[in-house]
Amino acid sequence: MDFRWSIIEGYAPLFIKGFFMTLEVAVISIVAGTVMGLLLGMLRLADVQHGVWKYILRVTKWIAGFYVAFFRGTPLFVQILLIHFAVMPVLIHQDNGLLISGELARTIKQDYGAFVSGIVALSLNAAAYISEIFRAGIQSIDRGQSYAASSLGMGYRLRMRYIILPQAFRRMLPPLGNEAITLLKDSSLVSTIGLAELAYAARTVAGSYSRYWEPYITISVVYFSMTICLAMLVARLEKKYSAPSRH
Repeated sequence: MDFRWSIIEGYAPLFIKGFFMTLEVAVISIVAGTVMGLLLGMLRLADVQHGVWKYILRVTKWIAGFYVAFFRGTPLFVQILLIHFAVMPVLIHQDNGLLISGELARTIKQDYGAFVSGIVALSLNAAAYISEIFRAGIQSIDRGQSYAASSLGMGYRLRMRYIILPQAFRRMLPPLGNEAITLLKDSSLVSTIGLAELAYAARTVAGSYSRYWEPYITISVVYFSMTICLAMLVARLEKKYSAPSRH
């Protein structure tokens, strides 16, 4: 195998730009997906016994359940294409966008179209998985602790904030870390809609030289290094927030 380092050196700026773009997309998507996943998970666990809110919550929970099932049951690749080519043009369009229209919509589409679509798709996908992680983590806490907090006069928000979520977070760290690593690797799929991240850089180099070892080995090493660093960070967090041992 004749590995030509000169090819990588010549396109080093493109790979560096792709690295930072990958990192930016992954971080934003992980944060947004975690926030949405937490809200979605708590919504699916909410309960109202009386009044009209009982029926409103029932419909909302059904919609949330369908959302989770859809994004977990369809390929992320298809979701990215659907959001970029079908959903975003309806929401952001120069003539009749539902959310943004006019000159701002044109600027967003030309300069940040793939970036926005990629983040939206990755965040929505991550939120579906993370909501299940939060739901399982919260349900794993003994109900007696919630009853005890209620007997002390703590409302739902206080119970969640000070009693349930801190304990559940310790149990959710490993699956949350795995989801973050998965999302980091899956961000390579955004290159299909033209976002200049690592996979896009490798495909550009491969197309220019008709050589594949150099660009794809390079981004494999970069992705591997990033996932190892993220795994080490998660391991440190697990150790820091692990429950103290009893003697």
